[in-house]
Amino acid sequence: MQWKRGIDHVFISEPYGTAPKTFRTPLQEKTYRALSDLQIPYQRVETVEAITMEDCVQINEKLNMKMVKTLFLSNRRQTAFYLYITAGDKPFRSRYFSSALGIARVSFAPGDLMEQMLGTKIGAATVFSALLETARDVQIIFDREVLLEPWYGCSDGSTTGYMKIPTEMVIRRLLPAAKHSVTVIQV
Repeated sequence: MQWKRGIDHVFISEPYGTAPKTFRTPLQEKTYRALSDLQIPYQRVETVEAITMEDCVQINEKLNMKMVKTLFLSNRRQTAFYLYITAGDKPFRSRYFSSALGIARVSFAPGDLMEQMLGTKIGAATVFSALLETARDVQIIFDREVLLEPWYGCSDGSTTGYMKIPTEMVIRRLLPAAKHSVTVIQV
């Protein structure tokens, strides 16, 4: 399908409760396979490429949820990596994040490392990357605020597929199945 961006809005399909017929990325395929295997219900939409949080406002409305902001961060030497999941409308402050974890200041990891480790390009960072062996050493960090929401809105591993799933199932089913622990911080 080829959709175009309108002047004031992004094309968003009607919600689906089934996986796409074809997959755009290997991570997207792994995402839907895991959701099926773990019996995690979801609703998803297809869109034109949506990369910014501003692009996601209309997706939030269509799915009746709040999209999270997922950031791929690293220390200066790029020896420690973090997937930080926070509220979509919350500004990121490196010093608060670092202080909450008791670590040296972090910055955004390079795009090539994001593709290599998380299987996504910029704009598609997602908790589902935890399913990949290449993300084994990435620490998953949640802002406590995200855990208060009943729905978890995120990319499905592409910049054209977005979904909502029960937040509790991300924490209690998905991440344990991916053999990832979660650190929760409040910033």
